[in-house]
Amino acid sequence: MSIEVKVPRLPESVADATLVTWHKAPGDTVERDENLADLETDKVVLEVPAPARGVIRELHVKGGATVTSGQLLASLEPAVESESAAAPARPAKADKAPAAAPAEAAPAVAPAGRSAGKTGPAARRALQEKGIDPATVQGSGPGGRILKSDVVQAPSLAVAPAIAPVRAPGGRTERRVPMSRLRARIAERMVEAQHAAAMLTTFNEVDLSAVLALRSRYKDAFEKRHGVRLGFMGIFVKAAIEALQRFPAVNASIEGNDIVYHDYYDVGIAVSTDRGLIVPVLRDADRLSLPGVEKAVNEFGRKARENALGMDDLTGGTFTITNGGVFGSLLSTPILNPPQSGILGMHKIQERAVVVDGQVVARPMMYVALTYDHRIIDGRDAVQFLVAMKEALEDPARLVLGV
Repeated sequence: MSIEVKVPRLPESVADATLVTWHKAPGDTVERDENLADLETDKVVLEVPAPARGVIRELHVKGGATVTSGQLLASLEPAVESESAAAPARPAKADKAPAAAPAEAAPAVAPAGRSAGKTGPAARRALQEKGIDPATVQGSGPGGRILKSDVVQAPSLAVAPAIAPVRAPGGRTERRVPMSRLRARIAERMVEAQHAAAMLTTFNEVDLSAVLALRSRYKDAFEKRHGVRLGFMGIFVKAAIEALQRFPAVNASIEGNDIVYHDYYDVGIAVSTDRGLIVPVLRDADRLSLPGVEKAVNEFGRKARENALGMDDLTGGTFTITNGGVFGSLLSTPILNPPQSGILGMHKIQERAVVVDGQVVARPMMYVALTYDHRIIDGRDAVQFLVAMKEALEDPARLVLGV
């Protein structure tokens, strides 16, 4: 009796998925829980594990097809232990058996495509993009698992691109590559935000001298005590929560003709990945300590690099913070993440000449931007929200004292 391999149950918010690639072919032997294929949803890449040890008899869906929850993907024949494997081998008779030829040496590495089960989705995607045979990569993960960092450090092979160039006018070439589901979903949500909300952006600038001095003074003790570096994001999250508590409309959303004021603070932290921008959500951020926020943000970064973020990590959120400064952005206007009504943009820290007590001095300055939905947030509240953040960041003691 064959074993059916079906699409795992998808979250309620996800209607379907795309079968990105098969890692096994008919006739291949697979082990229980070995990854057979990658499914890409609007937010994450899911693996399809083998339900049991067996041999692939048939693949019912081709790569690139759209599939739904519970749909049949493949059929396996259960593995049957052979008689020679189940029972000890009988000794050959000495007078009849010829001298045994030396056994053929097993290959030092698995043939191309057979080691894909030892890689995660992010590593496999990187292998395909760089044209690298996984059998040539030494994995540094548990059990020799190939990580994306291993692929990044491996030399790329000169292979033809998956999408061959085509002729363009003037003898030039161009390549046409289909959008990934994530990129298509990002495009859809950006257009949705532009059409559905009355977006407006207000700006301010923050002198980060006090924050930099705080980090310089306590970074070593902080890391030694809590096992995580003291970064900027934790301080900005805490300052944002302080401002959100004072201006609850920025933490609200619109449902029909109702304004929903959220009495909790689920802060989305925008993270850039090879697949596009994703926003994992820091649940109940107001209940986390500063070390707790830093640990959670670091964990998001690790999961994003390894493509291990789940749907629970990416759904919900009442407010978002995005940091274009890590890429050198000096100023930008973030786009809302529907149905949220506010998003904070952080930018590059740059020494600029400012006037302090009548004197021109150089200070580490950052522009901050708040894009907000003008349907429920008045300009006064938006401006005062940024002023509250500015005051907290320029005098971090306010975060401790609650003033």
